[in-house]
Amino acid sequence: MKKIILPLFVTALLLTSCSEESFRKTMKTINETIESPSGLTSSEVAAGLKEALVVGTNNAVDFAGKENQFLTTPRLRIPFPEEAEKVKTTAENLGLGSQVDKFEENLNHAAERAVSHAAPIFVDAITSLTINDAFAILRGEDDAATEYLRRSTETSLRAAFQPEVDKAINEVELTKYWQPLASAYNSASILTGQEKVNPDLEEYVTGKAMDGLFLLISEEEEKIRENPAARVTELLEKVFSAQ
Repeated sequence: MKKIILPLFVTALLLTSCSEESFRKTMKTINETIESPSGLTSSEVAAGLKEALVVGTNNAVDFAGKENQFLTTPRLRIPFPEEAEKVKTTAENLGLGSQVDKFEENLNHAAERAVSHAAPIFVDAITSLTINDAFAILRGEDDAATEYLRRSTETSLRAAFQPEVDKAINEVELTKYWQPLASAYNSASILTGQEKVNPDLEEYVTGKAMDGLFLLISEEEEKIRENPAARVTELLEKVFSAQ
C-alpha cells in the first residue's frame, strides 16, 4: 500500500507547488526507485539486461562457431533438407550413401562459418536496448530476451549469413555433392513419377544456422533466469534475483 500512496501523495504535492521541470525530475527519481523491482533503478535494470544479453550471445556464438559443433551437437545438426528427403533415399538406393554423408557434413560446416559473424549484429541490438525494452524482458516470458534479439536482428543476421553461407558452400564444394544427388533423383523421377526438386541451399542453411543460434541463446537465457550460478557478475545477480 505504501508503494501506491507515496507516489500519489508526492504527485499531488508537486502539482501544487513545483515547476513543470522540477516535477519531471522528481517523478523520474520516484519512478526509478519505486517502480523498479526490489528498489532497482531503471538504469540498473537496463544495464543488467544488456549484460545478460552480452553473456548469452557471446556464449552461444563461441559455442556454435567452433569446428564440428553443428555437426556433432544433435540439437544443432542440420539434416538433409526435409523437402528433399526423398532425394536422400533415392541417392542411397543408387549407392551414393557416402556422398549423402559428405553433403550433410558440409551443410553443417557452412553453418559454423556463418554464425561466427553474428557477434557485431548482436552488439548493435543490445546497445539499442531501451529502458522500456529492459523492463519488458525482465517481466516477460522465459524467452523474452531471446525473442527481443530475434525481432531486432533477424533481418540483419540473414543478410550477413547468406553471403557467408554461399562462400562456405563454394569453398567446401558443397554443390559438388548436391548436384549429383539432385540429378540422380531427378533422373529417377522419370521412372518413379516423383516431382523434381531444387531446394535453395543458401536459404536452407542460413535458416537452420539462425535457428540453432537462437536455440543456444534461449538456453543461456534460461540459465541466467533460473540458475544463480550462471549470473556471473554482481549486477546480473542483483537484477535477476529481484524478478
